[in-house]
Amino acid sequence: MKQFLITIFFLLVAFTSHPQPIKKVKVEDLIKMMDTATCPLVINFWASWCAPCVHEIPWLESNIANLKEQGVKLLLVNLDLPIDYKNHLANFIKKEKYTAEVVWLDERNMSRYTKQLDSSWNNTIPVTIMINNKKGYKQFYHQQLPEAQLRLALQKLLN
Repeated sequence: MKQFLITIFFLLVAFTSHPQPIKKVKVEDLIKMMDTATCPLVINFWASWCAPCVHEIPWLESNIANLKEQGVKLLLVNLDLPIDYKNHLANFIKKEKYTAEVVWLDERNMSRYTKQLDSSWNNTIPVTIMINNKKGYKQFYHQQLPEAQLRLALQKLLN
């Protein structure tokens, strides 16, 4: 019995210490998600090597958590290179304790997919798109949103 319990303990440690794989998506998946969103949706495009991006995510998570009752959803779309996705991203997300859903954009032609998502996107990050299909609202933000500006943007998303 003791051996069985020790085995179970080590299996639990092994399964809980490894981060979950991050889902791969294509630009078409994101467009479909944006077009069919039934709740207010905030999509943030970021990379683990982008300091302003990483700095902004806790603001997004905490402010959107405060809007849970209004049904606002946050999706973090990572733009790391394939090698980083494979070897580093899941551990980075675990270390940073991100709670929002994270997906990895499996696209390499940034000039193509940025224009598909918003014609004004000039290939920079961080970028945030806020969508409320029920109100016909879509807003594109080309830079890091300081927390005060983020709060105002979220009010516009809901009102």
